[in-house]
Amino acid sequence: MKYFFNLILALLIFNSCAQEKQPIQGETEFQKSLNAEFKDATTSPLKEKDLKNFEGLDFFKVDSSFVVKAKFIRTPDEKPFKMKTTTDRTPVYTKYGEVVFRLKGQNFKLNLYQNQKLMQEEGYEDYLFLPFLDETNGLESYGGGRYIDMRIPEDDSLTIDFNKAYNPYCAYNDKYSCPIVPRVNYLKTRVEAGVKTFGKH
Repeated sequence: MKYFFNLILALLIFNSCAQEKQPIQGETEFQKSLNAEFKDATTSPLKEKDLKNFEGLDFFKVDSSFVVKAKFIRTPDEKPFKMKTTTDRTPVYTKYGEVVFRLKGQNFKLNLYQNQKLMQEEGYEDYLFLPFLDETNGLESYGGGRYIDMRIPEDDSLTIDFNKAYNPYCAYNDKYSCPIVPRVNYLKTRVEAGVKTFGKH
């Protein structure tokens, strides 16, 4: 009888621990990775009160029609410029190239940028920054637009996966300084992919 009681007690403790340690949510590796980053107090941009109740970010449903093949056009003669941010900080970027693609039957073009300071860091030499605005901003998605991380391709084509679009940290906490999406990178269509507005279901 005592063994049976101890077994029940052990199972209750195990279940209690299992409930506390919730599995990381997400349909894809990208979503799981982002949720893990946000759940971890050492890497999360969330305010303390939001972190306490955080279970996972809200995403649009993964949609393969928002994974597009784009023509990549290098623009080697661009001059460095100071990109506006949500604070007085003005990081130096260079327009590295353009991507031309079709989405939902329409033709679009976006600029790709390279952060001049970041490219000096190991592992980020080929990192490209793709910020964009679209017609979901201020509705289902963050009003200030979203970002996608890219890498310099070896040839003249690359794949843009809008399901990997994420919010600037400013969408969660105003203590951060975030690049403002250049108006030229506005897509006159609804990009129903990637991260949605925080706290809006």
